[in-house]
Amino acid sequence: MNKAIPEPVTKLVEAFSRLPGVGPKSASRLTYFLLRAPDDVALTLADALRDLKANTRFCSVCHNITVDDPCPVCSDSMRDQRTIMVVEEPLDVLAIERTGSYKGVYHVLHGVISPVNGVGPDDLKLRELGPRVEKGDILEVIIATNPSYEGDATCMFIEREVLRNTGVKVTRLARGLPVGSDIEYADAVTLTRALQGRSTL
Repeated sequence: MNKAIPEPVTKLVEAFSRLPGVGPKSASRLTYFLLRAPDDVALTLADALRDLKANTRFCSVCHNITVDDPCPVCSDSMRDQRTIMVVEEPLDVLAIERTGSYKGVYHVLHGVISPVNGVGPDDLKLRELGPRVEKGDILEVIIATNPSYEGDATCMFIEREVLRNTGVKVTRLARGLPVGSDIEYADAVTLTRALQGRSTL
């Protein structure tokens, strides 16, 4: 350890460096920002982190992040409890909710199957989905994993292994050209999926 840098500073830089998307330089910038910032900025951050760990949990039904269990979406009688959308992360729930167009409930996997990264089905909230579908009066499961190799593999696993004998309707979010894009700049995979997902006018 560099003796010119106090140990508390080094410890905080190392702590920030463990966060996703934060490299050593960004970790150092954040640390030195907090050193120069008024005390209330750093203490507010510390309180927020303490509150996050002390007062949040995973919903026992959908596994989204919540304060109350079950979460507000699962306990909302106005939501369509017979439609479940399967998403990779809690941030995906926020993105879908921002559209205001989905009125069903969710099932959060907390990742995708990725053998390269050592993530298998048992590392996700996959096994809980089957019993949830069988126990409830579920009409449709919408798979909303990302359009990636891992997302596709997870989708296939859900369809073939988790929901195979449930008799429930399984759908997947449509994929294709984003609004406002030019066809000439689209990659082959996106164009192929746009062709496959075309609809009648």
